[in-house]
Amino acid sequence: MLQDVKLRNAKAAEKAYKIHDNRGLFIIVTARGGRWWRLKYRFAGKEKTISLGIYPDVSLAQARDRRDEARKLLASGIDPSAERQAQKAALKADKDLFEALSRVWFEKFSAGWAPTHAATVIRRLERDVFPWIGAKPIAEISAVQLLEVLRRVETRGALETAHRIKQIIGQVFRYAIATGKASRDPSADLRGALPPVREEHHASLTKPTEVAALMRTINGYQGTFVVKCALRLAPLVFVRPGELRKAEWSEFDLDSAMWRISAERMKMRTEHLVPLSRQAVEILRELHHLTGAARYVFPSVRTTGRAMSENAVLAALRRMGYERDQMTGHGFRTMASTLLNELGWSADAIERQLAHAERDGVRDAYNRAEYLAERRRMMQAWADYLEQLTASVATSSEIASAGPA
Repeated sequence: MLQDVKLRNAKAAEKAYKIHDNRGLFIIVTARGGRWWRLKYRFAGKEKTISLGIYPDVSLAQARDRRDEARKLLASGIDPSAERQAQKAALKADKDLFEALSRVWFEKFSAGWAPTHAATVIRRLERDVFPWIGAKPIAEISAVQLLEVLRRVETRGALETAHRIKQIIGQVFRYAIATGKASRDPSADLRGALPPVREEHHASLTKPTEVAALMRTINGYQGTFVVKCALRLAPLVFVRPGELRKAEWSEFDLDSAMWRISAERMKMRTEHLVPLSRQAVEILRELHHLTGAARYVFPSVRTTGRAMSENAVLAALRRMGYERDQMTGHGFRTMASTLLNELGWSADAIERQLAHAERDGVRDAYNRAEYLAERRRMMQAWADYLEQLTASVATSSEIASAGPA
């Protein structure tokens, strides 16, 4: 029989493989490391398989309980797969229930979300909300009932998740109001009912002397060439860590010195343009000799089919002696924002380069075009400024010379 330790230690392989428990229960370990519970059974002489969830969201004990429930249905002459479809159909037919309306809302709006975000939203609803209020008519759900749902999440130490779930519930209720299924949003009554999430600021270096030392340390980094290039490029482009490590060669036009990140990869779901300085292009051309034949600019050390680990840059900073409260991968954004503002560059151009997108689509399109020329000048001046800092500790005159003309 399976044991939890074996599940936790199950590693991805080149091809998906199965680990069997008993009585038809098994788990599939995918090539990407996903672990999916399945139950194999026979009904009316035919072999069938039904999904029982994803590990670790569904534990070994929970998977066995679901297996036993399915086998009870079989003993009563009921096909578990057909029963599940019937339940879904019944739920779909009663669109006034919270779960039914939530799924309609999710189907309508999740198409424009990143797959990871969509998966997180539906998982939170299915795990933390539907079991408690999913079968209730949405118009009858009270603020007290919602708070009970959120308290369960809070008491397991997931305060930030509780706040996120409150936001999701609020979106569902606003959709219900718009479609005539509810008259008000009770989640609005819970303002202040949950303790605030303690905001964690990304540690960063913002003093010119500190930045100078950091840049020199990066140039002397003794780790892999790919990670060193990522460290050298990070301060020059100051994109989000995930946008950097998942960069693909197809996004770059080095002749035009432009990096075009697709909307699907951006937090704000809007295409982002990153003008590349002369120094950035030099780093990329040098790296292209090594990884240019692969998809990713910074591939994993294990396989070129995946981007490098999300901890690669962070681990490199730690190896260079920078602690968590001193510098992070995200800290390159804070560093650039702080110093570029001090250097006198337009706040609008800086915000645009940080991809803090406008909510107004018309204004957003205008700003993208309006500030691009200025952003090109700013990115080159910023790279030149960092180059000066690397060579010598900055003086006030050097800082002034890096500002806009």
